[in-house]
Amino acid sequence: MNVKYLIIGNSAAGIGAIESIRKNDADSSIAVISDENMYAYSRALIPYYLQGKIEKDQLYLRDEDFYKKNDISPIFGKKVVNIKPNNNKITLKDSSEIEYEYLIIASGGKPFIPTIKGLNDNFYSFTSFKDVENIKKEISTGNTKEIVILGAGLIGLLAAESLKSLNMNITVIELADRILINVLDPLTSNIYEQLMKEHDIQIVKGHTISEIRTAVDNNEKIRKVILDNNDELDCDLLIIATGVRPRVQFLKNTNIEINRGIIVNPRMQTNVANIYACGDCAEVYDFIHNQNKITPIWPAAYIGGLIAGSNLTGQNTKLECITNMNSMKFFGLPVMSAGLIEVPEENGYQELMKYDQKNIHYKKLILKDGTIKGLISLNQIENTGIILNLMRNRIDVSEFKDRILESDFDLIDLPRYIRKEMLTGG
Repeated sequence: MNVKYLIIGNSAAGIGAIESIRKNDADSSIAVISDENMYAYSRALIPYYLQGKIEKDQLYLRDEDFYKKNDISPIFGKKVVNIKPNNNKITLKDSSEIEYEYLIIASGGKPFIPTIKGLNDNFYSFTSFKDVENIKKEISTGNTKEIVILGAGLIGLLAAESLKSLNMNITVIELADRILINVLDPLTSNIYEQLMKEHDIQIVKGHTISEIRTAVDNNEKIRKVILDNNDELDCDLLIIATGVRPRVQFLKNTNIEINRGIIVNPRMQTNVANIYACGDCAEVYDFIHNQNKITPIWPAAYIGGLIAGSNLTGQNTKLECITNMNSMKFFGLPVMSAGLIEVPEENGYQELMKYDQKNIHYKKLILKDGTIKGLISLNQIENTGIILNLMRNRIDVSEFKDRILESDFDLIDLPRYIRKEMLTGG
């Protein structure tokens, strides 16, 4: 098989690349490869599918005729095992090869699985449709009640909330001293920990699982987990949510530059001229941290795909103003965080916050040289779009910084010249 544009990955970044290529090149051949045998879908929605709130077709990022309408050759259920940049070829697990003129790597991330005694394939990661389907099947047998989740990050707690709604007994194990440590500060983390406990979800911090014990008559069926302090927990089903790493193992014998993820320039181009990378597998420039970082969020992946597709079809666009941003809701309580969540040790940063404990309203800003470097907004996310625009545009907010903390902060509170700049671009 020979195509002009080959895309490895069929999620947000891959979809962005397809749409951008077709905008500029309506006729050339495009193929997209995925090791999952289904249309592009939203992983953020799989908790709702597990709960029965949505059907399978509501998971899809695009209509089922998307590939046909855009004249795309889908290669689903196939795994890429090797890339030969010098020959413009990739090799699949079945040993077949595909030749390309341009390659976009949008392979996403893969779950990080720690080494645990007794752990085989008898766990789930809650990062794929297949996992959630299998969890549903296990629960439907009526023999699953005690569920242990290793990891109290976003994925782990989404799993906990979803499974609690199905009347499961949930225990979450977290090695760190607080939950959601990468996206929330200690105050908001504590609020959500108490919320989990109010909904009868057990949280165990400062420990991890050291051993898995299985049934005597079935070494695949977990019965207990042993913690590093020798505590034993009953367990019918184990979910491991200890983070995600860039899916780049198939690149190890190539000359493509990799750090944690694939190194790209602002045009999403790798060090190999006709190979681009985007999404959770790529390290992109983070304007808050002033360095290239993995930014595993849906908007960055999709925009990165758009930019990669645009540039390899002759345009000249750059990825700008990307940083970590997370919007989430647990048991009806919403929160949004972006950029820095805690003040760095170096000098020059200022922290402003306002906490209304009665109404569970909390807003925190981290400033440097008058510009916003970090935001946490709990239970008042209506005006966060304005604040994010101030952050992206690096606008000095010194003269109205205290007003931003108010729950009714709005565009009208901005100086006229800033409103004009944000609304008209000048």
